Amino acid sequence: MGKVLLFQGDSITDCGRASCGGAGYPMYDLGPGYAGIIASKLLAEEPQNDWKIYNRGISGNRIVDLYARWKKDCINLKADILSLLIGINDLGHEYSEANGVDAERFDKFYRMLLDWCLESKPDMKFILMEPFVLPFGYVKDFWLADVAERGNIVRKIAKDYKTQFIPLQDIFNEAAKKAPLEYWMVDGVHPTNAGHWLIVQEWLKCYNNIK
Repeated sequence: MGKVLLFQGDSITDCGRASCGGAGYPMYDLGPGYAGIIASKLLAEEPQNDWKIYNRGISGNRIVDLYARWKKDCINLKADILSLLIGINDLGHEYSEANGVDAERFDKFYRMLLDWCLESKPDMKFILMEPFVLPFGYVKDFWLADVAERGNIVRKIAKDYKTQFIPLQDIFNEAAKKAPLEYWMVDGVHPTNAGHWLIVQEWLKCYNNIK
């Protein structure tokens, strides 16, 4: 029986998967971002695992949007590994539409998602990623403390669930010392090709810890 890997999140995970079909990339598949790069590597290097790999990231999603579709887009897929990156829209929607998710509810819903997974598949493994930004483009200075708060929530959840955690804000902050912010992100939120590669490298380290 093959292994199942599920990528979940918002536009950073989606990365155009639902709009960039063609040239061998089917619509609603893996996309060209970090999820697609990781999938390509695992499929090529570990054929013995008979991988089934899904990208169910949807642009614009908040934690509550994930919860609304969690049965279809997570539980029913019976993943062995869940990779989760979420949090920026919980803030961005508040700033733009007063329709975000506050920190307390973000924490609560995040844990509800993981608990639901473990009830369905007790041996499911998680790779949890810290939400991140760089201060330009869409991102205003007042975002930074709120993003850091969400990052600390995910860090604490990873510790409580004794699972893998990727400190992406620290990683992008360090990268920004080596090249301009625009080298790593398009608009302060969405990574460039180089930014996606940073995510890939750190994700694979976590994968090697749990495979």
